[in-house]
Amino acid sequence: MAGDRSREATRRLFFALWPNEASQAAFAHSVHKAAKTSGGRPVPADNLHVTLAFLGSVPERQLSQLQSIAGQVAQTFPVEWVPLRLRFERFEHWKKVQVLCALAEDVLTEAVGALAERLKTRLLAAGFTPDWRSSRPVTFSSAQRFRAHVTVARKVQHAARLTAMEPVTWSFTDFVLVDSKTLPQGSVYTVLERFTLGHPGESR
Repeated sequence: MAGDRSREATRRLFFALWPNEASQAAFAHSVHKAAKTSGGRPVPADNLHVTLAFLGSVPERQLSQLQSIAGQVAQTFPVEWVPLRLRFERFEHWKKVQVLCALAEDVLTEAVGALAERLKTRLLAAGFTPDWRSSRPVTFSSAQRFRAHVTVARKVQHAARLTAMEPVTWSFTDFVLVDSKTLPQGSVYTVLERFTLGHPGESR
């Protein structure tokens, strides 16, 4: 029985705000110079996103439970906070995890932080262990303050003097559950489901 459990199928999953292709392309254009000169590995445009909760390896059998939790969080999210808007206008080099990030204005992250906190609370209550430790591009600081960010380059050991970022604004009416696979050429992300915010019964 233990042997069967050790071979149980798993998925590497996370929840995120996922922009459309046009928004990703505009963002990639804005951060291109900084990512190229950082000495790291630029993140492909179609991988740009804002992580809300990283779950790591999750048994396949728990996928429907995760979808149910996300659906409940989405349905009860205050409609007056939708759409969520984030304006990115500065870079930050996170030395410990060797990433270059674009940070959103703090004044615009309150609603996004509330969404992340609601997800975190429901996931922990259900026995999941979302990972916000510093071994990853952390979403929460040591004080658990949400920091909406987009990772634009990895393996950045010594970032050069950062250039100013051309401001980019993203807007969201939903969040997504994402499957992550690590291949030799890099990470491959697949959106499994979208959850519409503030509208009971709607997901797609």
